[in-house]
Amino acid sequence: MMEEFVYYIGVFIFYYPLVMSMFWMIGGLLFYFRREYGVNKKQPPALKTTPLVTVLIPARNESSDIEETITSIYATKYPSLEIIVINDASTDMTLEILNQIASKRNNLRILDLKENLGKANALNLAFAMSNGDIILTIDADCLLGKEAISWMVWHFNTFPRVGAVTGNPRVRNRTSLLAQIQVAEYSSVVGLIKRTHRIIGKIMTVSGVIVAWRKSALVNGGLWSNDMITDDIDMTWKLEQKFWDVRYEPNAICWMLVPETMKGLWKQRKRWAQGGVEVIRKYKNVFLSYKQRRIWLIYFDYCLGILWAHVFVLGIFCYCFMVLGWRNDYYAMVGNPFFNWNGSVIAVMCLMQFLLSCILDYKYDNELWKIYFWCVWYPVVYWFFNSLAVVCVTWKALFKSMKKHAVWESPDRGIR
Repeated sequence: MMEEFVYYIGVFIFYYPLVMSMFWMIGGLLFYFRREYGVNKKQPPALKTTPLVTVLIPARNESSDIEETITSIYATKYPSLEIIVINDASTDMTLEILNQIASKRNNLRILDLKENLGKANALNLAFAMSNGDIILTIDADCLLGKEAISWMVWHFNTFPRVGAVTGNPRVRNRTSLLAQIQVAEYSSVVGLIKRTHRIIGKIMTVSGVIVAWRKSALVNGGLWSNDMITDDIDMTWKLEQKFWDVRYEPNAICWMLVPETMKGLWKQRKRWAQGGVEVIRKYKNVFLSYKQRRIWLIYFDYCLGILWAHVFVLGIFCYCFMVLGWRNDYYAMVGNPFFNWNGSVIAVMCLMQFLLSCILDYKYDNELWKIYFWCVWYPVVYWFFNSLAVVCVTWKALFKSMKKHAVWESPDRGIR
């Protein structure tokens, strides 16, 4: 009985990522031929109107990047903008830099908060100051593409049910192995998942680094939740439960910085994992309404991913016991997708997935080919790293008090 149980766990560890990889690749291809093929990324659709867009930038200790980010917004071709930067109790020179910029710009305002009560709290306060019908929230390290705003605004102008449009974040620091693996991740994993979810009709989460919201949709959703550690995932589910359409626009390009230290990456992945589990906990009642059936598949897939992470970590430790002679050979079936023929299959599938993402994303980022063969490190390094992060935060997220503000710190912005 134990031997069969261990065998089927090994089968689950091996086949779940392979099946999902094929699923994402098929979804990515369907999205491409339905929504990207033949579209000229250099020329967004003509806008009949250009509604005022309010750009909200939460910033905590972002003195190194905030000026560059603001400059990129003014360099966009969208004509009707206002910018509100929230200095969330920074302890560095962020406020001084913002004051210098504001003295030279008429449509830049600063909200200076004296206490860090979380990113959601900062966004809610800035929302009260906004005048735009569309709210664009970006991270303080985000460099907007010149046509990014126009591409997103087109969806709001054309489709009244669109509540949010998430953009296409690209990694701009690519000097370290960690950063290069994340380039592969954002293209071959995140990009394909977004495309697939859009085909299904429900996106698990917008990319918090760049997302535009319809103001009325935010009000209808109750604004950002102060107790959720990942505001972007939570707000996505709020809108989708209210039947707002959430879309992915690959032409809305932005360039961002990713962690390049193990400590910074670990903190980021734990926050992402905790935010995902908190959302699963908060929205478990979606199964009580048949009207929410389109989100059931996304919910189920995420729960299955959490289960896989736990089983994978358990399997790795079981395999280590086997290597040390503490268990019999049947435990080799668990957590060992790398050191025999399984590893070759996973490596080939990884290369195929990234090859497809290179083809789909070439017109957005023609430098992807340079890090093609680094992507094979993704399952070796990131599977265990991300899975361990999920294991470490799952029980905390399931049983934590949801009555406290989820405070935040500026993440690792890469090696300077």
